[in-house]
Amino acid sequence: MGAAPERKPERNPGADKGRLLAGRRRQIVELVEAQEQVTVEELSARFGISVVTIRSDLKALEDVGALVRTHGGALLQRDGDELPISVKENQHYAEKKRIAAAAARLIADGDTIILDSGSTTAEIAKLIRGMKLSAINVITNALNIAVLLANVQHVNLIMLGGQLRSRSYSLSGPQAEAALGHLQADRLFLGVDCLDPEIGLMTPYLLEAQLNAKMMKVSRHVVAVADSSKLMRRTLSVIARVDEIDMLITDRGADQHVVDTLIEKGVEVVLA
Repeated sequence: MGAAPERKPERNPGADKGRLLAGRRRQIVELVEAQEQVTVEELSARFGISVVTIRSDLKALEDVGALVRTHGGALLQRDGDELPISVKENQHYAEKKRIAAAAARLIADGDTIILDSGSTTAEIAKLIRGMKLSAINVITNALNIAVLLANVQHVNLIMLGGQLRSRSYSLSGPQAEAALGHLQADRLFLGVDCLDPEIGLMTPYLLEAQLNAKMMKVSRHVVAVADSSKLMRRTLSVIARVDEIDMLITDRGADQHVVDTLIEKGVEVVLA
């Protein structure tokens, strides 16, 4: 009796698709590392797939920290690199808009407010443009926020001087701190890069940390605005302890333990 013919292993379409997906995404990362920036259209043409699929790939790769999505593509982020504000403003955009809306509801006619630099505070400035107010004073150290509010009739704009950090359009340094020494504010809206309940509010930039601390001293009410991705992160310069702020406005993705710890420390937490 002859030997039975050898059976070929059955193909697993799901496994094959998974390998193709992993291989394509690995090639995308290699391309970003080589070029530092790619576009959705370029990747779509290269791999012969739809822009919708490419966007899905880029989102998945951003979620694991392999790259940073931009409007229409992606770029490489090295450790320590600062992202341009044009990129930051598109990250967690829906959350930032909700946070800004909650912050804007705190602004009343006649207030003097400070808007720190940042993509979330810029969203607050955009809302201020359309608010039905007679007059408010806005102090800022951010060029982009100043441009947004420069021609708004109900805004009396006070711009702080200082050294420009071009990627964030922010001004800081001794000149800005000196200008703040002659001012007082009802409320500060403070954008922070990192917040750890046990360490405090943080930024990678020493000059900005010093200016932010000064902003807090001249403000009666301090509101930190930060999406939940900023929570439980740490960086170089501590601005202040968390118990030195009055309120944190963040999004519903915030870790409950972080929220509970902040409340225990006397911080009002608003989930937008």
